[in-house]
Amino acid sequence: MIVSQTDAGWQIINQQAHGLLAVQAAMHWRTDKRPLHWIETLIALTEHDDGQEPWEGRNHLTAAGAPLPFQIPEYSIEQCRNMIEIGLQKSRWNALMLSMHTVFLYSQKRGNDAELDQFLDQQATNQPKWRKQYGASKADAAYAYAFVQWCDALSLVLCLNQIPPESRRLEVSLGPDGVPYFIFQRNDESLGLDPWPFDVDKFSVHVEAFQLTHLVFQDDKELYSAIQDANLVLREWTFRQK
Repeated sequence: MIVSQTDAGWQIINQQAHGLLAVQAAMHWRTDKRPLHWIETLIALTEHDDGQEPWEGRNHLTAAGAPLPFQIPEYSIEQCRNMIEIGLQKSRWNALMLSMHTVFLYSQKRGNDAELDQFLDQQATNQPKWRKQYGASKADAAYAYAFVQWCDALSLVLCLNQIPPESRRLEVSLGPDGVPYFIFQRNDESLGLDPWPFDVDKFSVHVEAFQLTHLVFQDDKELYSAIQDANLVLREWTFRQK
């Protein structure tokens, strides 16, 4: 979950909803810069946080009983496997993008966990096989995944309220073209990106968030029920070129 503390308690955004937000921005990426297998890449972007732990026990709570932010757990190999399996049922390209995502996130942890090492070794075997099945080069796949990673980073900047005030600029990430993109907020609260990578001059995106007033929960069941009963907050942002 993406968890933000507010005066009233917690604001929760589901991980999968953040993927949907990322796709809303991705849909406007310039046509001439889009990666191969456009639809499959967009679906992989939507799915890149799927396969989460079930809502049972205390899977979604901190030791103190607060909603568990996604930044705290180091990794879940089971979630990674589940996510890739979900993608694999749609297409090898989806699975390739999701496999590359797990390697991007966890390859620096290699050598500390035999199970993780085995998982990463399996991805090193899978990825060239899946590229070959699609007739795609390593560079083609790298470009497509860099696009997924950039859209993921942009969505997280929005969900985590990281946009600096007073029109100061924040680097989102290097784009798939190797160019750094900077986000900023104008006085009218519209957002700009420099350089502008989209095919329209203005568009809006949104994500569902839920406001919780309780700070501590006994178990996942109680937290899940609270989220289902919570007030829906539709967070929206407008991007414009000028």
